[in-house]
Amino acid sequence: QVQLVESGGGSVQAGGSLRLSCVASGYTGRNYCMGWFRQAPGKEREGVAAIDSDGSAVYADSVKGRFTISKENDKNLLYLQMNSLKPEDTAMYYCAAKKGFHSGNWYSAYEYNYWGQGTQVTVSS
Repeated sequence: QVQLVESGGGSVQAGGSLRLSCVASGYTGRNYCMGWFRQAPGKEREGVAAIDSDGSAVYADSVKGRFTISKENDKNLLYLQMNSLKPEDTAMYYCAAKKGFHSGNWYSAYEYNYWGQGTQVTVSS
């Protein structure tokens, strides 16, 4: 059973930075797509970014140029570097994983089988 544990959330002022981490365990097989999602109160969970085992990454338009997803395969670690944060980035952020590679629907939560518990990010103006 794949387990995901996020860390690194917190409170920051607009324009600031945070780095989220996700440690994964229980993988079987080599190819996994991992992603970051977020959910604000009253809103649907939305895809932020995803990355395949070969390093191929995709981003939501709202975070392109500000957020960077990366991973350390040998340590089963996933990161999300968030710069130039805005109040609208405030949400619970979740790490997610699925076997294989990302598809055209990578931003859909239904694509992913495994989820962490989430870490809160709050950006004040």
